[in-house]
Amino acid sequence: MSDDFQVLGTNATALFTLKVHRGDGMALLAMNWKKDKPPQNFVGFAIEYKEPGGVQFFALKNRIAFPGTDGKVNPNQLSTMLSPIQKFRWVHFPRNANLDGDFTYRVTPVFMNEQNELSYGDAQSAALQLRRETYPGKLNITFTRGFVSSQAFVDRYAKDGPISKLVPDKAAKGLTFKPSHPDRKEAYDWMGFEAREQILAALDEAIKDKADVYVIAYDLNLPEVVDRLKKVGKRLKVIIDDSKDHKPPGSAESAAEKMLRRTAGAANVKRQHMSHLQHNKTIVIDGKKVKKVICGSTNLSWRGFFVQNNNAMVLEGASAVNLFRSAFDNYFNSQKTFRETPSAKLTDVGISGVNVRVAFSPHSDANAMLDNVADDMLRTNSSLLYSLAFLYESPGAVHDAVVKATKNKDIFVYGISDKHVGGLDLTKPDGNVSPVFASALTKNIPLPFKKEPTGGAADGGGGTRMHHKFVVIDFDKPTARVYFGSYNFSNPADLKNGENLLLVRDRRVAVSYMIEALRIFDHYHFRVAQMDAKKARKQLQLARPPRKSGEKPWWAEDYSDRTKIHDRELFS
Repeated sequence: MSDDFQVLGTNATALFTLKVHRGDGMALLAMNWKKDKPPQNFVGFAIEYKEPGGVQFFALKNRIAFPGTDGKVNPNQLSTMLSPIQKFRWVHFPRNANLDGDFTYRVTPVFMNEQNELSYGDAQSAALQLRRETYPGKLNITFTRGFVSSQAFVDRYAKDGPISKLVPDKAAKGLTFKPSHPDRKEAYDWMGFEAREQILAALDEAIKDKADVYVIAYDLNLPEVVDRLKKVGKRLKVIIDDSKDHKPPGSAESAAEKMLRRTAGAANVKRQHMSHLQHNKTIVIDGKKVKKVICGSTNLSWRGFFVQNNNAMVLEGASAVNLFRSAFDNYFNSQKTFRETPSAKLTDVGISGVNVRVAFSPHSDANAMLDNVADDMLRTNSSLLYSLAFLYESPGAVHDAVVKATKNKDIFVYGISDKHVGGLDLTKPDGNVSPVFASALTKNIPLPFKKEPTGGAADGGGGTRMHHKFVVIDFDKPTARVYFGSYNFSNPADLKNGENLLLVRDRRVAVSYMIEALRIFDHYHFRVAQMDAKKARKQLQLARPPRKSGEKPWWAEDYSDRTKIHDRELFS
């Protein structure tokens, strides 16, 4: 059984190489041709996988197909054995990614003759573990699925009711909202993915262990979280943000405050917004048996769990608990002087074998972090991948570093940023920034694809959907590192808000965040392709081999365009 986070195919007779990267609940498969270029009749890769202990391979499916004799495309998903993947990398979510043992992937090159008949070359296989825990007993990276705007969501749940039957249209209704979707339990498991699973499991462990629990919440409107906090009773201390929409008596946060004052005691509940926001989303569990910290970008809210792309890291052990509990105490008791406390300095978390450090905001000028992060980003040697909410709305050093790094043609830069209203900005490796608007993403989808919900207020597209805040630097180098947390990589996050910012120097962790960055970027980049197809009054379809003079194979740009060459070679 392989515990590696990157494994290679070993078939010397295969015409291509295969590299499989381990993500958290997902895998990245990267392929590259061994010779200079594939043959003209190469039409893509068929991908199959086998679960641990299984005897049968299952083919992944493709939503894009070859055109029929009438020029139209089959609207059904087809096996990649018939509709191969015309890409040199692919992110896959196994159905049961938390199973112990090896997942085995088999990738086969597919060819097409002049009669449009398919044939197959020698396959590459590779096996690795995809168990959900990143470093068992030490550190676990978790993600929400964040794919309400997806064909997968439409196929699974839209037929039985709109998104309004799963998620309230207003945050203030969160604690009183009653979902009526018939598949709500399954839908919440799917939408919340591992982040929801691990956050709720940790709270259940805390209740069972009679542990002390310390929570800092920006959004707090989810009954399944608040109900668990109520069960903690007087062992709970909580800080709830009271800025902007959270402050009015009719907000869900004010309602949660009243509930928790009754169960935890008034002295254990505090409302706070520092000099701007109390933007942390942290849970500290300090019990006899259970010692865990949860941090990251995931708000304890309907949107945080079920609509947005978010991450949450679970850290285990007394050292992490003591460090985050000290920060909680400094927020609770030393709000005005927090900048001068040890919590505001970058400090080792004490995770054995994994280099993890954390700093809490707000900082003073002497211990500010933003310029240091930007300087580190400009020391990138290989690749810079990011998923940053509000990047283009937050002028500052990190924004400037992204712009500068993108102009460096020796560095591979992929990025996505969510605007507060209106959609997304995709930064492509060629330096172009493509705005993608919510209505265009979800409503103007060409056939055979179906209209998708946005997950916004009353499904109107309002609100943030891509909510990550992370930067991955040189994932393929020994110096690989990741910055992430609640921290928005802006001046207010650095100097005004209550935030957490973590720096992890570890390749396994960096690869996991790299895969998350790619799967989000590719998900929305595909929507750009859909929009372009609709504008051109075309259907998205697989390309057959060149038949006429001047026609090029589907892979031509992967071997002629500098940035696509870099993409193909970097991950494989």
